[in-house]
Amino acid sequence: MSADAAMLPPAAELARKRILVVGDVMLDRYWHGTVDRISPEAPVPVVRIEREEERLGGAANVALNVKTLGARATLLTVVGADAAAQSLGRLLTAHGIEAALHTDPQLATIVKLRVIGRAQQLIRVDFENEPDHEVLGEMVDVFVEQLPAHDVVLFSDYGKGGLAHIPRMIELARAAGKPVLVDPKGRDYQRYAGASVITPNRGELAQVVGHWRDEPDLAARVATLREAIGVPAVLLTRSEEGMTLFDSGRVVHEPARAREVFDVTGAGDTVIAALAALLAAGLPLEDAMRWANKAGSIVVGKVGTATVSYEELKA
Repeated sequence: MSADAAMLPPAAELARKRILVVGDVMLDRYWHGTVDRISPEAPVPVVRIEREEERLGGAANVALNVKTLGARATLLTVVGADAAAQSLGRLLTAHGIEAALHTDPQLATIVKLRVIGRAQQLIRVDFENEPDHEVLGEMVDVFVEQLPAHDVVLFSDYGKGGLAHIPRMIELARAAGKPVLVDPKGRDYQRYAGASVITPNRGELAQVVGHWRDEPDLAARVATLREAIGVPAVLLTRSEEGMTLFDSGRVVHEPARAREVFDVTGAGDTVIAALAALLAAGLPLEDAMRWANKAGSIVVGKVGTATVSYEELKA
């Protein structure tokens, strides 16, 4: 069944659903400019900056994708006591995203600066360090307070240290009867034990199960992983190959829909946000996966961290 054949839930139904997004946030900065010469100091282009832009990144972009699709999003995260955190706060407020931002004075809020010239990303500069574990411990208490008011819990792990207590949080969410989705990072998937669905990409999954020879070998490796960590479903995102759902002994593949791939930045954020919102609205996992694939195909045709609206998805 295609995404078009599986009915998209009414916008009014999505609007009643709340997704709790927990994870690493960052501020995405874009410097746009023109390139018309090479530097005399080194063989690199000289970019004359004409416009600056700030966008929500990481788990904040996931929350924005949830909100843009039409559901309600609450963001739980840790930021620094700095100007970047203030910018994040203003952007979250402007987009109508509820946020529980815990502040760690020792933390530099993550900033990813991208320099764009001739509609192409020329360089990215990252500013970051890891949060204090005492502040992360406080997040668990707020997490427990937020759980009852939400339909689905979504963990966006960028490997920046903001999810040190994710095993406990997953345990609490499942005890409360909430579906748990995880966008994973790193080699230790045991920390995601008990989640409902994990959504690795090809490179992330290969780090954990090794490189597969063919599709049957992949299915066998994923089955072993699912059993080892007690996760009912793995949704593998495969870029130009689409995505594959491994669920209860079956394998369901959905081919890519993108007509033109312009920028894959944040595509995984869009996929898991759409999946969470649609599951909250009552779609079966397979149908939600097909619509999430369509959402990802739309967003890669946009520049930078971007979102997909309900109207775009339905069109």
